[in-house]
Amino acid sequence: MSNKNKDKDKEQEHKLNQEQTENTEVNNTPEENQTEETAETTPEENELDELSKLKSLVTEHESQIESQKKEYLFLMAEFDNFRKRTLRERTELVKTAAESAFKGLLPIVDDFERGLAAIKDSADADTVKEGMELIYNKLIKYLEKSGVKAMNTTGEAFDAEIHEAVALVPATEEKMKGIIIDTIEKGYTYNDKILRHAKVVVCQ
Repeated sequence: MSNKNKDKDKEQEHKLNQEQTENTEVNNTPEENQTEETAETTPEENELDELSKLKSLVTEHESQIESQKKEYLFLMAEFDNFRKRTLRERTELVKTAAESAFKGLLPIVDDFERGLAAIKDSADADTVKEGMELIYNKLIKYLEKSGVKAMNTTGEAFDAEIHEAVALVPATEEKMKGIIIDTIEKGYTYNDKILRHAKVVVCQ
């Protein structure tokens, strides 16, 4: 084989090798670019991802608000039921207390009726007086048992919180100033609370 032919063969081989190298580079370049493009996200994709997170957060908060709203409505209903039940029980308690008080007075009314019937057939004033005193004492005991007590007024120092001065008289002695000398109308307390103020005469 001549040198010329050898040179031609080498030249053709060199060209083939160069073409293969170029083809390899061309084939590899898109894959590398594609990998780089896949690895990087676009601003639009970032924005969509952020929007999705915000929507999820809003949905979660709405769910919590709805749950709290239901719990609030439940508590309001429970409180309303409690208020109505308490009011009903208080009304029943007042009715029961009044019923008990009136029921306790009935035996005293019976005694008064028997006493009035006895007066018609009796001319003895002492007997009538004794019967009235018995009924009176029975009534006072019932009131005390129920928590109603008469105030001690005559001889006590005047107290504007529990006494009502209906008359003032000059004091004969210095130590009598501000002292109650007479009770026009008794005062009463109910379980240590003022039920009625005493009307009194006071020295000044």
